[in-house]
Amino acid sequence: MVSVSKGKIVKGLRNLGVKQGDALLVHSSLKSFGLVEGGAETVIDALLEAVGPEGTVMVPTLTGQESYCAQNPPVFDVADSVCFTGTIPETFRKRKEAIRSLHPTHSVSAIGLQSVYLIKDHLESETPCGPGSPYMKLAELDGKVVFFGIGLECCTLLHGVEEIAGCEYHLQTLPAEASITDADKTEFKKHVLIHQYGTPRQFTRLEPEFLEKNIMKKGLIGQAEVRVLQAKPAVEITLKILKTQPGYLCKD
Repeated sequence: MVSVSKGKIVKGLRNLGVKQGDALLVHSSLKSFGLVEGGAETVIDALLEAVGPEGTVMVPTLTGQESYCAQNPPVFDVADSVCFTGTIPETFRKRKEAIRSLHPTHSVSAIGLQSVYLIKDHLESETPCGPGSPYMKLAELDGKVVFFGIGLECCTLLHGVEEIAGCEYHLQTLPAEASITDADKTEFKKHVLIHQYGTPRQFTRLEPEFLEKNIMKKGLIGQAEVRVLQAKPAVEITLKILKTQPGYLCKD
C-alpha cells in the first residue's frame, strides 16, 4: 500500500482550491486515505499548513444521540465528552491550541485566526447549526467545507440550512434542559433545541448542481475521494430550493 505524506495532502488540497487564509470545516475518514504517515496528526498538520497562520481549521465534534429529548436531555463536558465524528476530529479537539464550542450536541473544535469568532456564542444560537452557529459563520467568512473520503451525506452545514428554512421534520418541538460543563469545570443548565432523528436524508442529490455551478471540486488524495465545497453559495442554493420544496433533502 502506498503511504500518504503531509506534503501530498497539502498539494492535493491546493489542487482543489484550498489556499492560505481559508477557513475550513473538515469532515473526514482517516481510513479512506489508505496508509497515512503519522496518522491523524499528519492530516491535521497538513490542513493547518494548507491554510497557513491567517487561516482556520474547524472540525465537527458532535455528541448528539438519538435518545436525547426533553425527558432525556444532553449531558456535555467540553473537555471530556468524546465526539462520534471519527479519529481526526477526536485527535484534533485534544490539541492544546484547539478550542471547542459549548453546544451540547453539535459542538465544533477550531484552530487558527478565526477560531474564537467561529465558536463564540454557539450555545446562544437558536438552533444547533443555524444562524449564529459556527456552521453559518463559516459561510459568512466565505469558508469551505472539506470532505476526506466521505460525501455530502455528512454535511452539517446543510442541517443549518434546514434550520433556517424551518423544515418541520428536522427539530423536536420541545427544548431540552442540557447539563453543560465548561473549560473551567463550571456546571450549568441551558435550554436547547434538539434534532429530530428518523427522517432519512439525500444530501447527495445536491452534488450535481454544486458541480455544475462550479462551487465544488473533486479529486483524489491517496485512496480518498476528496471534495471541497464553497460554503456560502452552497447555503444560498440549498435555501432557495428548500423555500419551494421543503422536503427536497428527504428520501422518498
